[in-house]
Amino acid sequence: MEQHEIALRMEGLVVFRGLLKDPVVAAFMEMLRGSDERRTERVSRYGAFCTALFAHTENWSDYLLEAVLEDENLYVVKSCTAAGVGPQLKRSLELELEFLAQAAQVTSEEMLAGLPGAVQCLPQWETANLDFAAAYRQRMNDVSHKGYGIFARYHVFTLEDGHLTPVKYPDPQRLDQLPGYEREREKVIANTKALLAGQPANNVLLYGDAGTGKSSSIKAIANEFAAEGLRLVEIKKNQLYQLPELMDSLAANPLKFILFIDDLSFTANDDNFAALKAILEGSVGGRSQNLVVYATSNRRHLIKETMSDREGDDIHHGDTMQELMSLSARFGLTVTYSRPDKERFEQIVMDLAAQYGLQMPADRLMMKAEAFAIRSGGRSPRVAKQFVELCKAGVQM
Repeated sequence: MEQHEIALRMEGLVVFRGLLKDPVVAAFMEMLRGSDERRTERVSRYGAFCTALFAHTENWSDYLLEAVLEDENLYVVKSCTAAGVGPQLKRSLELELEFLAQAAQVTSEEMLAGLPGAVQCLPQWETANLDFAAAYRQRMNDVSHKGYGIFARYHVFTLEDGHLTPVKYPDPQRLDQLPGYEREREKVIANTKALLAGQPANNVLLYGDAGTGKSSSIKAIANEFAAEGLRLVEIKKNQLYQLPELMDSLAANPLKFILFIDDLSFTANDDNFAALKAILEGSVGGRSQNLVVYATSNRRHLIKETMSDREGDDIHHGDTMQELMSLSARFGLTVTYSRPDKERFEQIVMDLAAQYGLQMPADRLMMKAEAFAIRSGGRSPRVAKQFVELCKAGVQM
């Protein structure tokens, strides 16, 4: 296929039109367009394509196939909804996959043909004979685990201006790195497994003392089950009003989602209180079966109260207090993370010391750990980790 014909076919993409925004594919098209221009322009566009491609891989075929598999397009979106895919869209998919497999075979030698011998020293990319159609069928079979678009590349997201933004370098915390609260976490893990299996799953509230690993547990669970189709979206309290729209956008997604709200608490007359209450249970829209809300808080009752709130001058005081307590009751599963006693704290320190390869006699280690905990305001897994890390770094305490 001639270079100008490939460029023309690329411009006419329908299903995979999103590829045109990919920087490497865009550089590839610019290189094709420059095939009839003067030599210096051709060489410049060739170099620009190599620079864009080599930032990811040296194999053009591999890159284009991965871009195709991760593209969020009309076909994959419609196939995950009740609307389904029409015959014209199916035919377009087949034709475009066949064409893209050919475009992936464009070689450096073809692009350098007709140029002076001096440019033959330019770097050359690799190609491979890949079956785009078979690979795409396999990806569609695995879409419930691997997802599509940004959900195929990332598993942790934040909400920015109403849009999901991927976290490129999420907290790498793993479950086996969190000693001491296995029994508490097992309830949350079981609930998450139910979500992944398509079974009824509850919204979860993890509450308790600071530094006990509530947030770390949720992040570790997201990392642990990412390969099984679990994604985490962190929501700030002042973004709760955006949740209904977000939940609607995720409802047809084949993946499963945890909407994570960290350090949750409200003041009296906080508008976000009513918003979250409706989302958890009670709104006319209901909650999609592919997502749950996991929240952490240092407070069992999420509304901050004063004694005047309790005594107050409200005629229907009992109703008011019931309203304040109703939010936490709407989490189907509540897990308590209490400050560890001496025995649990010592076991956490010992486990962390083993993870970090810290060599120190146990009695001396525990004596120092207890002293450090006293100076740090009390025992907690966070304090234990800080202590072990300082010891490993050789900091005198």
